Formats: sequence, structure tokens, C-alpha cells
Amino acid sequence: SKSICDFSSERMDICNMQGDVRMHGKSATVYVVSVSDDSYRPENGTVKIRPYPRKSEEGTMQTIREVSIRWSELDAPRCTVTHDVPAVVFSTGAYLNNFFHAMTDGIIPLFNTVREYDGHVQLVITDYNRKWVDKFQRILAALSKYPIINFDTDEKVRCFPSMHVGTEGHKEMGIIPALSRKGYTMTDFRKFLRSIYSLKREWSTPVNRTSGDRPRLLMILRRNSRAFANEAEAVAAAIEVGFEVVSAEPQVVSDMARFAEVVNSCDVMVGVHGAGLTNLVFLPRNATLVQVVPWGDMSWGSNAAFGAPSADMGLRYVQYETTPEETTLKYKYPRDHAIFTDVASINRQGYGMTWELFLNGQNITLDINRYRGVLQQIYHDSIMVDTSAN
Repeated sequence: SKSICDFSSERMDICNMQGDVRMHGKSATVYVVSVSDDSYRPENGTVKIRPYPRKSEEGTMQTIREVSIRWSELDAPRCTVTHDVPAVVFSTGAYLNNFFHAMTDGIIPLFNTVREYDGHVQLVITDYNRKWVDKFQRILAALSKYPIINFDTDEKVRCFPSMHVGTEGHKEMGIIPALSRKGYTMTDFRKFLRSIYSLKREWSTPVNRTSGDRPRLLMILRRNSRAFANEAEAVAAAIEVGFEVVSAEPQVVSDMARFAEVVNSCDVMVGVHGAGLTNLVFLPRNATLVQVVPWGDMSWGSNAAFGAPSADMGLRYVQYETTPEETTLKYKYPRDHAIFTDVASINRQGYGMTWELFLNGQNITLDINRYRGVLQQIYHDSIMVDTSAN
């Protein structure tokens, strides 16, 4: 029986103990009773882990309940319940009500950690978030055959043959196969999702214009911020190019199972940077994501969140950068304001200022001619329209 802990990652701390491992959730303590001589053993006999994969964000991690892991053969409490499957302890706190973080910090690391057990694993949640559990119930049921244990309120002493504390999160919206213990990829993850939600399309296939078929373009619509101020014109431009347009209001997006089918039926998805673009996980391979990046020097972060992950998922990616003429900030501030002339100075004031001005404080009026040109390029190049019948 072996115990291995890894604290080297910038994103996560994780311990994997095998042998006689006991858990008392209410006191947030895990006892490692017997392991082999070559196992990891901390000098003082105890390590503490906050099981959420955003280790570098100190403020975020302070909100996560700390789990103590004690290597002790003498004072471990006696088992009151014995399990014959491994356990994984993870948090559903911090940002998991946001769909992007729910996937990036929750579901993808959990898949990477427990998929190998084919359902024969016990999920144990600290900072228990019922809303998150309900939303992802179908995914959680596919990962584990057993009822979830609420770590924070559990008074039993549970004994397991092995246990993970923490989940293996590698990067934004992604898995690094070389770091995955079983070599999982985002292709594996997307295949898993297609199976759970019975999604029909693995690939976005060519369209024959002569038959009257139109590729489907999904517009993710926002309402309170980062909305398309000229939404109707944007839809009309896409129809003019040759797309069948599907408009997704926020209330439609909230029903994940039903919306997954809608996303999977589409060949292109367009939206402003935000959590709604996380639905790209349901797009068929070879589909195109068009991310509209708000004004405010957000290119790098937007690409990290959705651009780079698109390649890992077998998707095409187009980044549409908002200009000063396209942001509604131009109606609030003169053109010689730092918001336009020295964006970096605004962002240096901290994320709160970036959020208030650039994320929560603007809508976008697309340059329709420019936008139409982008869609025409996608239509002819990425959709691979078949004109051989002409």
C-alpha cells in the first residue's frame, strides 16, 4: 500500500493514499493508518490541503475548507462504515456557480481523476453546493454509482482502501495528457459527454448548397452586460451569408441537457467572452467557435479561456477583437480617456476595476460589414461547403 502527495503544481495540491485510510468528514480529517515504507510521510505527520484546483489564487483558496491528512497508526478512530471502493474528496465551493468554472475547476478535473474507476468510486464533497450537484447530476451519476457524501456534515468514520484528496486540474478548460495519470484527453472528455447526453453528431460535416441545406450558426446572447447592441442586424447578416441562425437566450442556456443537444446540432457558435461559451464542449468536432473579445486588452485571457482549449477539442477558432468604435464605452467616456488611450493603466488598478468597466460595463455594437466578412470566410473555408454539383 502506497501514499503519494504532489505539491509541485501551481494549480493544485493532491494526495493519493492507498491502504487503511479513514475519514471523519465533520472534523475535516483523513487518517492514513498503514502504508508501505517507501510511501510519502510528512515530517510532522500531517499535511493540509484545500481540494480546489486554483492554488495560485490565495484569496480564492482561503474560502475553501481545509482538509487535514494525518499519518497515524495509534490514535486513528475506529471504522463505523467500511467501503470497498476508492474515495475522492473535492470542493464545490469558490466559483462553481459559474458555468466556466464549474467545468474548468469542477467537472473536468473530476473526470480526469475518477474516470478510470468506471463508476466504482465514492465522491465526497466539501463546501457542498447543492445547486452545482443538481445541475451536474447526470455527469456525477456517470462518474460514480454511489450517493454523494457531504463531507462537512458526515459524522461517521468511513474506511476506504484508497483515497484522493484533491482533483487533477491542469489548465483552463483542459487536460494535459502527459500529466494525466491515465493519459486522458479532451477528446475523451467530449466523448464522455456525448454518451451521457446522447448527442448525435461527433463531426460537423460539409454542407451541399445545391440541396438547400444551411449550416447552423448558434448565437449565445447576453442581456445584462457584454450584449450585442445590434443583435437583430448581426442575425440578419449571418442569414444573408447563408447560415440558419439559432438564437440562445440566457434562460434557454440554463437547461444544460436540452441545450447540449442544440449546441451539438450547430456548426458555428458565436458569442462574447463569458461563461456561455463554455458550451463549446458540446459542439461537434470541426465546428467553429467565434469569440468576440470585449474592448479592454482582453485578448490573452480570452484566448486562454476558450481559444487554446478549442484546439484540444478538435474545433476551429476565430477571435473577433472589439474596436473602440464597437464598444458602448464610447458613449460614456471621451476618446482621449485612459479607457481608450492607456488600457493597461486601468487594468493595473486591479481585477475589480477591470470587471466593473470592461466586463460588466460595456455592450458591443458589431461592425456589421466587418462581422459579415468574418462569417463569409468561415462559411467558405471552415464549413467546407460542397459546390461540386454546380
